Amino acid sequence: METYEDPATWAPEPVRPRWSLALRFVATLLFFPLLCAFWLAVAAVLFVVGLFADAIAAVSEGFARGYMRFMDDTLGGIARLGSWCVTWPELRHEGDVPYYRARVEKVVGNWTRQASAPREPKKARPPVECAIPRRVYRGAGGRYVAEVALAQGWELRPTDVRKEVRLWWSAASRSQDASAADAAADS
Repeated sequence: METYEDPATWAPEPVRPRWSLALRFVATLLFFPLLCAFWLAVAAVLFVVGLFADAIAAVSEGFARGYMRFMDDTLGGIARLGSWCVTWPELRHEGDVPYYRARVEKVVGNWTRQASAPREPKKARPPVECAIPRRVYRGAGGRYVAEVALAQGWELRPTDVRKEVRLWWSAASRSQDASAADAAADS
């Protein structure tokens, strides 16, 4: 954690009122299926338009990049509409610090297991970066994510703790240095 960061932003989020969460949960039950249907409809329209856009993209590479960016922004924007939704675990465990700590430990442990797995031939490299969303650590705070991650060999990356905590698997840089040294020794 950087010393110039405001320590208050790394603390657990304040507990939200139960009635507010219950109201948002009911709204989520009503709104989320509509949001999913809207997202699927927009994705289908963009796909059909994309079929015709392929003819233009064959001539103009800039058009293809622009269309892909437009698609990503449009679908991502629709997905962000659901950021206010409240899930059942959030409703049940609001203010339950041990629950959120266990959740953080589980998520960071899963990322550590994936990142420390040996590389298999002809398979993608294990992930060396991850982002833990605020929804996971809301009740425990970003500081707890940093403590757990640092204890498991992760490094902090520049991050906006109000949205997510970004991590880098520090062993990846050592393994890349070692593989570069091995390649230099072989030649």
